[in-house]
Amino acid sequence: MEELNSAKIEFIEIYNKYITREGSRQLLEYLENSDFFTAPASAKFHLAESGGLCRHSVNVYRRLLDCVRREYGENYSAVVSDETIAICGLLHDVCKVNYYVVDYRNVKEGGDWVRRPYYKVEEKFPYGHGEKSVFIVSQFVKLTAEEAMAINWHMGGFDERVKGGSFALSEAYAKYKLALLMHVADISATYLDEERG
Repeated sequence: MEELNSAKIEFIEIYNKYITREGSRQLLEYLENSDFFTAPASAKFHLAESGGLCRHSVNVYRRLLDCVRREYGENYSAVVSDETIAICGLLHDVCKVNYYVVDYRNVKEGGDWVRRPYYKVEEKFPYGHGEKSVFIVSQFVKLTAEEAMAINWHMGGFDERVKGGSFALSEAYAKYKLALLMHVADISATYLDEERG
């Protein structure tokens, strides 16, 4: 519970410090009135636990800030603003709001069957992944094209459109460098910073 609260506090501090454009207050209220701060980051992989989504979002924000600093140096904000980094890092996975539910299954432990909870996906708005996050965020704040591309394509080669044969990812990364850095940040946080279930 303490870890959950500290991640939420850090998320809100970063959000309030850097995300100030019109609609940002309403977007934060939306997140606070949803399961964003208690939802898992995944059903069975990284941070498949209460509060995992918030922790993952903060981890991705930190990784993205590091990626942008390495790419552009200490004067990075002349190229990518702190607000853009916060928007992309913190909000890339809002598609997972109200996405997981707790269900129960029987598992064998020590020769006995016991009922254990687990997270399962219950998609209410099947709009995709990155594109769904862009859609939700855009209901509250106006995104730049670069921010929309970074959020939209943060899954990289794991994106269902790419698996289906789309070449748009390559075009997006060629035209919008932040989109590539966003994918690197997301994958780094997932595999270097977070426990797999």
